Amino acid sequence: MTLVAPTGVEVLGHLEPGYRDILSHEALSFLAGLHRRFEKRRQSLLRYRKERQAELDQGALLMFPHETADIRAGEWTVRPAPADLQDRRVEITGPVDRKMVVNALNSGAKCFMADFEDATAPLWSNLVEGQINLRDAIRREIDFTDPKNGKRYQVNDDAAVLIVRPRGWHLDERHVLINGVAMSGSLFDFGLYVFHNHAALKERGTGPYFYLPKLESRLEARLWSLVFQHAEDELGLDRGTLRATVLIETLPAAFELDEILYELKDHIVALNCGRWDYIFSYIKRLKSRKEHVLPDRAAVTMAVPFMNAYSRRVIAVCHRRGAHAMGGMSAFIPVKGDAEANAAAQEKVRQDKLREVKMGHDGTWVAHPDLVPVAKAVFDEFMPKANQVDRAPDPHELPVTTQQLLAAPEGDITDQGVTGNIDVAIRYIAAWLGGRGAVPIHHLMEDAATAEIARAQLWQWRTYDCSTKEGTALTAAFLENKIADICAAIQDEVPGQDELIARIQTAADILADLVLNEEFAEFLTLPAYDRITSDLKKPMALAEFED
Repeated sequence: MTLVAPTGVEVLGHLEPGYRDILSHEALSFLAGLHRRFEKRRQSLLRYRKERQAELDQGALLMFPHETADIRAGEWTVRPAPADLQDRRVEITGPVDRKMVVNALNSGAKCFMADFEDATAPLWSNLVEGQINLRDAIRREIDFTDPKNGKRYQVNDDAAVLIVRPRGWHLDERHVLINGVAMSGSLFDFGLYVFHNHAALKERGTGPYFYLPKLESRLEARLWSLVFQHAEDELGLDRGTLRATVLIETLPAAFELDEILYELKDHIVALNCGRWDYIFSYIKRLKSRKEHVLPDRAAVTMAVPFMNAYSRRVIAVCHRRGAHAMGGMSAFIPVKGDAEANAAAQEKVRQDKLREVKMGHDGTWVAHPDLVPVAKAVFDEFMPKANQVDRAPDPHELPVTTQQLLAAPEGDITDQGVTGNIDVAIRYIAAWLGGRGAVPIHHLMEDAATAEIARAQLWQWRTYDCSTKEGTALTAAFLENKIADICAAIQDEVPGQDELIARIQTAADILADLVLNEEFAEFLTLPAYDRITSDLKKPMALAEFED
């Protein structure tokens, strides 16, 4: 099957039936326009991340920017949310495979965040078929028949509002080259979705809505604002047709909440507390400071001071500016076959949502359809209106300070925590290499963000010569041997499955390199992406193309 691409555009991914409809000449021309207009700016912002990290490593402090004090002090609000985003009390999130799309839209949640990022491994087939699935769902042309039981699924009339999460600015899409340069994964996901679906969404009384991940600064928000404006102009859409919710899941972004809202004020409707990536970012950005070493992942809950401060700040800033403040995801999922364990998991989710609604959040996330009623019951009881945006702030609550945002929590590093981090990271990376981005492991829903915490903690503990509460010294030699031992134990669970055994070994090798390397890798998905695209033609660097 051949594909006639616009001049300068190469599609290196394989073409299955139906792919050419998504990768049409017109759609690829739209993608090329996005790339040619914004790639230089994207690369500049990625370089700025590295420069900022170098400054932090040399002793610079995170703080509220002096140059934007007027924005923080000013009286302004964002554009009001559209009608179908006024009530977002429960949102379900997950990958973009066909079954998940149907089940999530039918889950009873108000919104479904279809995730091309942390919950989707960026195999070419996952990405293109995900676009096909969303296109079909919007037009109510989607169905799915479970091969195990023969049950047929279709989207209900009262389906959840669809919100799409493209990949972060740091990720490339190496299967599409523009003038020899890999295009942005963000713009690939965003561009195909908005190009193919803006008209059909309008017919349904909704619009192209997006969750924007991993922003580090107002400058990265400004780039999305420019992208949105460009897309609206190219597609003949009114200003503000495209709407965004920004995930606050990096530590630097917590210091620029007003500024992020301001840069996107014609398009933004909410900020969201992306708690797992935020913990990872805390470790990453403060990696040069021993006083910020974290205890076991299980001990870093939303109740610890720095996480509580972050949540309170998101709520306060959002409500002052007329935006929604969305809560995050509890990792607990239903436990099948064990009524007692299942009841305990549901109660933990209920308590998490109770904390969020009482703090002032306007909605929350769940990862499984069975948890929608649990979260909804809590928000229905304590938030009778569509949202809490007009809720008056507590007059006794002082503004969140820099010290509160950076304070390290108390807690222990334990043998169990070390073992759990290694086990989860190997299992997750192996699943990711095999094409799965959201994976239930030991009754918790793990995605790229939780795996990032696991490997980052292991690196941090080794770097600062930490020992566990039980007295185990977390040296490089110990961790190298422990990774090998746990890898072998996981492989023993799947005897005879040679391909899976090999993938588990590759995952362990990736983890060992991440944990034992003196340099801290920005994202585990970058070396992992190298593995799944190793057979592709190597793209040129942007500077090489420009020369």
